[in-house]
Amino acid sequence: MKLLILSIFAYTASHQTDTTIHSNGNPIITHEYTADPAAMVYNGTVYLYTGHDEAPARKETYIMHNWLCFSSTDMVTWTEHPSPLQVSEFKWAKDDAWASQVIYRNKKFYWYAAVEHGTIHGKAIGVAVSDSPTGPFKDARGTALITNDMTTNTKISWDDIDPTVFIDDNGQAYLYWGNTICYYAKLKENMTELDGPIHTVPLKDFTEAPWINKHNGWYYLSYASHFPEKTVYAMSRNIEGPWEYKGILNEVAGNSNTNHQAIIDYKGKSYFIYHNGSIPTEGGSFRRSVCIDYLYYNKDGSMKRVIMTSEGVKPVR
Repeated sequence: MKLLILSIFAYTASHQTDTTIHSNGNPIITHEYTADPAAMVYNGTVYLYTGHDEAPARKETYIMHNWLCFSSTDMVTWTEHPSPLQVSEFKWAKDDAWASQVIYRNKKFYWYAAVEHGTIHGKAIGVAVSDSPTGPFKDARGTALITNDMTTNTKISWDDIDPTVFIDDNGQAYLYWGNTICYYAKLKENMTELDGPIHTVPLKDFTEAPWINKHNGWYYLSYASHFPEKTVYAMSRNIEGPWEYKGILNEVAGNSNTNHQAIIDYKGKSYFIYHNGSIPTEGGSFRRSVCIDYLYYNKDGSMKRVIMTSEGVKPVR
């Protein structure tokens, strides 16, 4: 019991202040399990938001109660900030701090997160807001933005997960999400309400984990496909499609059945951020770890297949 109390105290103390992490290749964080990465560039700094796998050794289930936040100006040295958001902030939710994404607009930071709803059966998407990219974040609505009864194209209760949000050049914001079916809807400028109906996106072999990015005039919709999951992608000249399937972007992620990506451009380079199960001894599908490798584009705009490496990326200035 004494050892348990000391361990809890040490964990709590370590998460009260910022901590510097010097990554030595992939995975970039090894002192705790991280999953479902999302990244945002703001004022010259990369902010990395991840889920937090807490399943004990050999327990094969997702146990996730909060999200983690890291920042870097060179992609190698990271600052871990105290956890800026807990599932408990969404009073209407039960549990399950699943995949999420943060975006900046109008001097606010909006965090879209998948959780288990407390009274409406199934997964749901909530929105939290903060004045700072490192939080703390507070529930922006007091209710879920998306609930399972709003999407009836499939009978599963977990199709409302993995939100990704993108603000187009004309200022229109879009929310994409889904499992087995990909959905999208426009967001109002306040970023907390839908602005019109929910649409479905016809995509080849879509499983989950959509991510929208834009590069040199092309829109890219990458997502997890099949199970165990590969990352594939489609391209379009319009964020509302039509989308042309282009094939595999990243292979099955080691000993993790899932893969979940974020794609950013930073200081002249493109990065593919993902997770696998590569922490020795107990890493795996329910104890995942975030990694970073370079992403390259062909002359025609298509993406080159990402090669997962142990070395990871070098510091960028």
